[in-house]
Order: sequence, then structure tokens, then C-alpha cells
Amino acid sequence: MKKILIAGTNSGVGKTTISLGIMQALTKRNMKVQPYKVGPDYIDPSYHTFITGRHSRNLDSYMLDDEKIKYVFNDASKDADISVVEGVMGLYDGIGIDLDNCTSSYTSKLLKAPVILVINGKAMAASSAAMVLGYKELDKNVDIKGVIVNNVKTKSHYEIIKKAIETYCNIEVLGYFPPNNEFSLESRHLGLVPSVEIESLKTKFSNLADEIEKYIDIDRIIEISETEEVESKFDIKDFIEKNKLENKTIAIAYDKGFNFYYRENIELLEDLGLNIKYFSPLNDKEVPQADYIYIGGGFPEIFAKEIELNKSMRESIKKAHEKNIPIYAECGGLMYLGEKLVDQNENEYDMVGILKGTSKMTKSLRRFGYCYGIAKEDTILSNVGEVIKGHEFHHSVFDSEEECAYIMKKERDKKIVDEWEGGYSKGNTLATYLHTHFYNNLNCIEKFLGKHKNDLNKEKLLVKEEN
Repeated sequence: MKKILIAGTNSGVGKTTISLGIMQALTKRNMKVQPYKVGPDYIDPSYHTFITGRHSRNLDSYMLDDEKIKYVFNDASKDADISVVEGVMGLYDGIGIDLDNCTSSYTSKLLKAPVILVINGKAMAASSAAMVLGYKELDKNVDIKGVIVNNVKTKSHYEIIKKAIETYCNIEVLGYFPPNNEFSLESRHLGLVPSVEIESLKTKFSNLADEIEKYIDIDRIIEISETEEVESKFDIKDFIEKNKLENKTIAIAYDKGFNFYYRENIELLEDLGLNIKYFSPLNDKEVPQADYIYIGGGFPEIFAKEIELNKSMRESIKKAHEKNIPIYAECGGLMYLGEKLVDQNENEYDMVGILKGTSKMTKSLRRFGYCYGIAKEDTILSNVGEVIKGHEFHHSVFDSEEECAYIMKKERDKKIVDEWEGGYSKGNTLATYLHTHFYNNLNCIEKFLGKHKNDLNKEKLLVKEEN
């Protein structure tokens, strides 16, 4: 099995650019490249998918236990020629100071994947060896097989760094990459702009791959990637068979304003027998007729004017709510279901209006990181007292007098470091800032899909009693 994990010494070291370039270079060699991202990111995986033509997967050890991560990895990789995992933050960065808590290093050990460490070589010579040696020695069970030196202008500078690292660290240096603004990707407050918004990406990434081939030894990377397979004790088949549905449809919002979904969530819905109808809250006239509605996160604040102008869509969503069709909305979906949205320029726009309240953009992050919610009441995803794990990442607040459905908690090093209330449950609608992975919360998806059935049974009983 061929697999590598590309990690950085820290965020901003160029890990994503190097990862994308390697994926594109391998793809241009006609290899089937299966991409992955450590952690909860949605945006980097959208670029992975664009380049490789295969859906990138999140390997998130907060959301998923070890066996589920290995299952996701094996299932997606089974027909691939090579798997490329992009790390998150620095190699050893996760929750708190535990090196095995949601870190890229732990993921590499779990998958038995060799690590290629990206470092910033600017203004360094032999000191680069001290840095690499620290990463090697901190956890000797992490298999750092190679180093790529980013941000180095000349080959002579690179040769000094290469000699120092290979002499003092006994780790192979696989190449370098010069600074080049041509390959920088436009960014915004939540990170890189999603791939669905960027034009001329094919040309940009093709050129990036050509440059990567000039400076980095791709042949050696392929050789290093040959490692033993991993096995998983988890299998989703039993859950699917138990909860299989027939003749049911789910409408999923998907366009440039709403596109943050874990791929496994959508595939699980498909495997459960649901017919998926994608719709655009920005462009379609109304939501498709469906038994369930799922509205993921995204950037409704960027497209608020288009949302407001599409009155027929907003009205159709509200009518679906009034008909008790289960609606689950995450983050941007929550903002969409409120009454108003106020952007960073203080412009106010009409939203759907299921929930009383206004989403207001803020100048800084309001919530960032892993957390979990304890249900205060029964919702379409959970019963009182049940826990949903996920992450929040938003530059907005929802100003509302609606009662919150969950007590949210954030832990670090086994201590509660923050607590607040969140999520709004109204009828058969649940909207929350929390992004969650269904594999972690299988009971939630089981309840969500059963909710419609339960309400129909109640309606039948009422009709029978009236007669």
C-alpha cells in the first residue's frame, strides 16, 4: 500500500501548497491519487478533490475513533495507486499538549504512514538541522522519512540545508521549493476560498505540478510511500442494513454558498437508500420535494444579497418546516434559517425566518475548535442528555431569544475550558453552529431518519382518532 503524510513544522509553512503540488504531479503521472486531510477542514479537501478527481476524506480523531479512521482510510484507498494525507497545523499540534490527541503525528502512526516534513528554510543554514532533529526526537515512533525545504531562493542555499539535515538528523531531504506568488491562493476570514469559486484552477495547479517536479524528487516520494497495510475492526454495513430506507428522498443544499460537508455523511445517506436531490439556495426557485432537508455550512454572508433576492426558495424552505419535514442545518445553514443576516459592512438581508433571530458577522473568530453538545431537550438528532461531538469555526453570532437546545462544552487536557449554550430546535428543524460527522454520531442519523416516520405515525393516529 502506497501512502504518505505531508506535515509541516507549523501552520503557514507552505504545507498545503506542497501537498497540492505533489497531488497534481502524481495525478499528471496518471496515478489514482486518494487525498485526505487530518482534522475538520472543509476547504483544503475541496482543492484535493478538484486536483485528483476523487473525494478527499477527513481523518479526524476527535470525531472518529481509531477503528473508524482506519475504515475511512481503507475504504477510500482500496482502488487508489497512492494515498496522500495532508496534515493539520504543525506535526505535533492538536488539543492541548498530548502528542496523541488529534495530531498529524498520531494519524501517521495510526495509518503506519511515513511522514514528509515541510520546513521553512528562509534565513537558515545548519540551524535547520536542529529544528528537524527536534521533530524527530520528540516522538521516535513517528516515521519521518523525508524533508522538503520551502521558501528557499537558490540551489546553493538549499544544498547547505540539505547537507546539514542529512548529516545531523540522518533524514533524507527530498527537495526544495522557491517562493512564488503565482501559486498563492486567495484567502478570506475562514481560510482558503473554496475551489468552486476559483477560475483557472486547472492551469494554476498544472503549472504548480510542473514546478514541483523541477525541485522535488517525486520518484523518491513514491518509493518512500510503499508501506504495510492497516486493518480496521469497524464496518458500517451492519448499521446500514439495520436502518435501510425505501422510497425516501433528502434534499441537500449545495452551491458556492453552501458546500461544507463530510463526504462520508453524504455517502452514508446514499447507502441508507435515500435518493439525494441537490439544490441551490442561491439559484433554484424552490427546494425539491423531499422527506428530509440537509443544509451544510459555507459562506451565506458572502452571498447574502443573492439569498435575499431568491424569495421563492426562502419561502419554500419555510413551508417545508411548517409541514414538519425534518430539516438539519449546520453553521452557515443556521445563519440561513434565521430571520436576518448582517454582514461585516452592516448591510442587513432577509433570510428564511424559521428561527427568530439575526446572524451578525464579527471582526474576529467567535468560536474555533472541537467541542460537544449535551442535549437539553429532545431534538431530531438526539434525546435529552445525549452528546453530539463536532467542531465550531465561525466569525458570527446568532442574536436570538430562541431557547438553546444544547449545553456546549470545550475540553483541553481533560479539563472544561469553556461552556456555553447553542443550537436551536423548533418543530422538526434543528440548526446549530456545530459541524458533526455522522460516523461519530450514528445514533443521531438514526434518529433523524426515524423522525419523519414517527411524525407520520402520529398523524395517522390523529386521523384514526378523529374518524
